[in-house]
Formats: sequence, C-alpha cells, structure tokens
Amino acid sequence: QVQFVESGGGSAQPGGSLRLSCAASGFIFSAYVMAWYRQAPGKQRELVAIINSSDTPNYADFVKGRFTMSRDNAKNTVYLQMNSLKPEDTAMYYCRTLSNLHPWGQGTQVTVSS
Repeated sequence: QVQFVESGGGSAQPGGSLRLSCAASGFIFSAYVMAWYRQAPGKQRELVAIINSSDTPNYADFVKGRFTMSRDNAKNTVYLQMNSLKPEDTAMYYCRTLSNLHPWGQGTQVTVSS
C-alpha cells in the first residue's frame, strides 16, 4: 500500500538548519509530483513545496530562498533542506503526492525557538 515515512525533524534555533527526509513506497514514485506540507497547531495544513518528475521544484512564498526540495528517484525519497529557520516554521511536516487518494504519513515535528 502507499506509504510515506518522514524523518529528520527536531529542534533548531532561529537561523539554524534542518534536513527532512521522506521515504515513499507503494506507487511509481518517479512518475509523481511530490510535495511537502506543514501544519502548525491550530492552523490548517499548508503546501510548502513541490517537485515534479523532472526535478523542478516550486516553493511557497514564505519559504522561497530558504528551503530547498529535492528528490532521489532511485531511493524513492524526497528531501527538504531548511535553512534560515524562523519560529513561524514550527510545525509538523508531511510529505505526500498531490493526490487526495494517498494517505498521510505520521509527519516529523520541527520546532524553532531560542
């Protein structure tokens, strides 16, 4: 079955960096646009970044210039390099395709505070 397993979250100080990973399985990974989402407490889940099958990423304005999304089709894995972290980046981060037919993973928590 389709599955997403996120990892790499943790605590960081403002201005710090973290690298998230997401291992996907159960579908033809290389054929799908992949996305990172995040959900902060009391807020709706929001789209952070996407990357298409040709390795072209696009970013939400609030992370542009700070976050970099990449993919490794040989490993069925996507990554999110997060630099210049801000307290407002604190959230649970999830990866998934854009398909609502695919389930959410457990997410990985990112906390940015001094």
